[in-house]
Amino acid sequence: MSTRRTHRNLISLGMEDHDRLNKELGGGIPRGSIVLLEGDYGAGKSAISQRFTYGFTEEDTSVTFLSTELTVSGFIDQMHSLSYDIVSPLLNEQLLFLQGDFDSAGALSGKEDKERKELLRRLMEAETMWEPEVIIIDTFDSILRNDPTFESLVRQNEERQAALEIISYFRDMISDGKVIILTVDPSTVDEEAIGPFRSIADVYIEIQMVEVGNDIRRQLQVKRFAGMGEQVGDTIGFSVRSGTGIVIESRSVA
Repeated sequence: MSTRRTHRNLISLGMEDHDRLNKELGGGIPRGSIVLLEGDYGAGKSAISQRFTYGFTEEDTSVTFLSTELTVSGFIDQMHSLSYDIVSPLLNEQLLFLQGDFDSAGALSGKEDKERKELLRRLMEAETMWEPEVIIIDTFDSILRNDPTFESLVRQNEERQAALEIISYFRDMISDGKVIILTVDPSTVDEEAIGPFRSIADVYIEIQMVEVGNDIRRQLQVKRFAGMGEQVGDTIGFSVRSGTGIVIESRSVA
């Protein structure tokens, strides 16, 4: 155990000898939080959520990671490329990896496309998925877009009501201190669908790509951070480096 001063209500992101992410985010994610990581394609949502996952497991926190893009072998390979050795947590069941393969009607969507009904409801009924302390869904917008019931409500301009029903379920899940982390590409879903999630997120971070000269720089723009521990940076620059993982580049506080 670390000898540093800890906050009992925070789940540490760990790896303080590797990068400064946990320090920049005030010592960890508050228990009982819904976290929204929002960013366009290629901004680094998956890399950040993978860094969160590895850091949590290093701190003996149990995690479910649901990916709508990666197979388990792809997940292991990608984590390995970032120097995040995730094999042991997978083998000892500290980390549960789930694949949401919607294009080929995979684990969560049924054997045939015609059986792909009420995907969000089936997700909520997957009890094992919700047992760990932290549940990460990367990317959540893909689930919204592939749920026929949600799509139907969108066509009826009732996407806000559908979102509120999902949020109510999430609130029940975090009532005992769990953390739910959602990554979202806002360009793929209607504003009315994503707006309620932005409003209720306890931690809302926008992952931005900024042009500086000929370079593209990434940064975490902290929009909201309820229940923070130490000071949290408003803007946290970072890069994703093969063989190293997430590297914090800079910090500025307004």
